[in-house]
Amino acid sequence: MAAQKGSAFLLKISNGATPSVYQTVAGLRTTQMSISGDAVVITSKDSVGWRELLTGAGVRSVSVSAAGIFLGSAAEAQVRANAMSGTIDDYELSFEGGEKLRGKFLVQKLDYSGDFNGERNYTLQLESSGAVAPA
Repeated sequence: MAAQKGSAFLLKISNGATPSVYQTVAGLRTTQMSISGDAVVITSKDSVGWRELLTGAGVRSVSVSAAGIFLGSAAEAQVRANAMSGTIDDYELSFEGGEKLRGKFLVQKLDYSGDFNGERNYTLQLESSGAVAPA
């Protein structure tokens, strides 16, 4: 398997149309995705001293972090509006190999920063709400 470029990991947001059209959120410099799940322990006396877990049980979630430069796009305005209102929206994560994940996410955190003579930077944290599945 060949190494993949980090620049090809894109965060996109739906325009709300049917069918959805996804637009790249911004000039992403760094992106990170974490998939986590809570284990349901079913250890009993029959486990012979070893912990046992129940497959398919528990709560799974996906967290996405991104940082980069906002470009003044409609997608940026939509992300900012979602952050201000607490709206859950449809997002897509796309990867260099063509794989895509789609799901509903809440903007957990949105930070802006910038120098007086430089670009406006941002950091963004998204948390999944519901299933995140291949597209």
